[in-house]
Amino acid sequence: MRRSIATVCLSGTLEDKLSAAAAAGFDGVEIFENDLLACPLSPEQVAARCADLGLAIELYQPFRDFEAVPAELHRRNLRRAGHKFALARRLGAGTVLVCSTVAPEAVDDDDLAAGQLRALADLAAEHGLRVAYEALAWGRFVRTWERSADLVLRADHPALGLCLDSFHVLSRGGDLAGLAGFPAEKLFFLQLADAPHLRMDVLQWSRHHRLFPGQGAFDLTGFTSQVLAAGYPGPLSLEVFNDVFRQAPPDRAAVDAMRSLVALEERLVRHGPARGYATPPPAAPAPEGFAFVELAADAESGTAAARALAATGFAHIGQHRSKPVQLWQQGEARVLLNATGTAGAAIGAFAVETGDPERAARRATALLAPALPRTRGTAEADLTSVAAPDGTAVFFCRTGAPDGWLGDFILSGTPGPARTGITAIDHLALSQPFDAFDEATLFYRSLFGLEPEHDAELAAPFGLVRSRAVTDPGRLLRLLLDGTLLRRGAWAPAVPDPQHVAFATDDIFRTARALRDRGAPLLDVPANYYDDLDARLALDPALLAALREHNVLYDRDGDAEYFHLCTEILGSRIFFEIVQRSAGYTGYGTANAPVRMAAHRAAHSRSGLR
Repeated sequence: MRRSIATVCLSGTLEDKLSAAAAAGFDGVEIFENDLLACPLSPEQVAARCADLGLAIELYQPFRDFEAVPAELHRRNLRRAGHKFALARRLGAGTVLVCSTVAPEAVDDDDLAAGQLRALADLAAEHGLRVAYEALAWGRFVRTWERSADLVLRADHPALGLCLDSFHVLSRGGDLAGLAGFPAEKLFFLQLADAPHLRMDVLQWSRHHRLFPGQGAFDLTGFTSQVLAAGYPGPLSLEVFNDVFRQAPPDRAAVDAMRSLVALEERLVRHGPARGYATPPPAAPAPEGFAFVELAADAESGTAAARALAATGFAHIGQHRSKPVQLWQQGEARVLLNATGTAGAAIGAFAVETGDPERAARRATALLAPALPRTRGTAEADLTSVAAPDGTAVFFCRTGAPDGWLGDFILSGTPGPARTGITAIDHLALSQPFDAFDEATLFYRSLFGLEPEHDAELAAPFGLVRSRAVTDPGRLLRLLLDGTLLRRGAWAPAVPDPQHVAFATDDIFRTARALRDRGAPLLDVPANYYDDLDARLALDPALLAALREHNVLYDRDGDAEYFHLCTEILGSRIFFEIVQRSAGYTGYGTANAPVRMAAHRAAHSRSGLR
């Protein structure tokens, strides 16, 4: 199974795009016409460059507004097509993509359209080429794959076939139920793109919001399986128009694209018989939760984090044998405090608990996750870590193993009793650069089998915040990804890219009382918030009073409840959250985030950290 990518997916010059595609391991490319027009290389030189890089030119595209037009315009269109076909031959492309027309001169006449497409195929055959005809979702008359397929069959020419594009089909709510009876030899090309479900003009949706497979909401496994089952013999090719991807470094975007295809092929193998795919990655071992979270901190922020850990009931139970890293623990929640940070405090790493770390590491390598170099002392655990899109290091661990990571610490104490009732790490909230948000979704989805849920957009005090949770079926590994469209200014909210570690408790009010008694830096919640809770939810007065007294935020879904409280910011961007979930609550209290953000700003203002 060949893998291809359209040059329109990537940023840079055509030369940049070809180099990035080859480096990421693609077998071929679709040359987008605009990229060629802006390139100083001749078509023959582009062809030679692709050959040197090991890239086949699978398609030249697009040729627009051809069929169902008056005779004089048809004549001019054929002349235009002749020039483009000659150009495609010089490139060495064997197929040219023709989109269904949006021309105002076109008429709704299938016989006329089929006849003119037949004439186009005659001309293509003279140049030794094929024409792949595609229904644009916003085409003037041909908007569905069924109608484009009917025109291909009416034209009845061996050089004319069908191009199926997942976006054009699925964005209109279409399916491929009728494809089984379509002649396999007429399936000329397949283009794949994912997308979020949006309610907007389909052209704008297409031009700005397509995604790589696995980053959106489309069922690309089912779609692609149907095309392959119908006998399609060509490459899996990505065609993604996305404003973010086309401004990202092309090498990084190409790796993200390749990861999406590797993950899609793995799902296709599970979905049905294998059909020439590369060996799939090792299966993802089921995540069993967090082994630890590591906070990287400078001296000042590290002191603040250590004080907060002690105040929230954590015990400092060990010191790393060769690195300035402390081990703190309460219940099953483990926090490493690393003194090598250079600017404030941040989540530098976390470790996923798994029964097979070696298999998890091999899977990460197969999915092009960049391995991170790591120095280790004699007899220290051989841990593998990879870089997530935001730079966070992700480790794979088995804590109970004889040669596990805990052996790297000189233990000086024990966790002791759960002093404040904290039992484990509930979730991590990781701020993502806007241009890495969808990449991060695919990264965690492909590496660990985490599925996205609870997408939200929050009208926060300092701008729109996008939020998405990813978690495994057992909800043992929960990550909350947040991002903003623009970088926050220095004044708002004085907390750039906030992150937090959420710890679980079975009794939020017992924990709140214990934290207050121990002097934990708890966040004050405005009284207006509790007045609104009373108005909206008519809570029991005793419960409302307890929430108000302890600065506990509240959410519910049906009968399922969620309680959470926060510390103030520790250093420059990190804080702790304590949460209690009742059975059936799977969310994160996201609706309360704007209140919490404003409260953090108020706390910073009081402390003079504007």
